[in-house]
Amino acid sequence: MTEYRVAARRIDAHGSLARAKAAEVVLDTELAGRQDAMNPVELLLSALAACMLKGIERVIPMLHFQLSGAEVRLEALRQDAPPKLTLIRYEILVDSPETDQRLDLLHRNILKYGTISNTLAAAVPLEGTLRRAGG
Repeated sequence: MTEYRVAARRIDAHGSLARAKAAEVVLDTELAGRQDAMNPVELLLSALAACMLKGIERVIPMLHFQLSGAEVRLEALRQDAPPKLTLIRYEILVDSPETDQRLDLLHRNILKYGTISNTLAAAVPLEGTLRRAGG
């Protein structure tokens, strides 16, 4: 089993700070919200995006996949009562000359081996596509 550790503390009524290893992230914990930090949902979506991008980095050497760039776009739908996410949509865009079948293989592998994507998929529907950028 691998363990992960993050510590977060309240700075003031406008924000908090999370630390892991040598990294720090300012958290939007202000009730009115703030533009210079991510709120909890945006952090969750960022974790999913990072998981998918890391999955690409893990898979491309194994599949000998040609790729010059990748981008992940995400959105979440939230209901108010009780507060929870009801859907996460994603779009993975890749700059690649690979065939459509190889793009599909990349997509399946990203989802199959993603810790965050597998965890979230057990709690909320994930819908999305992987497609060629500019296509």
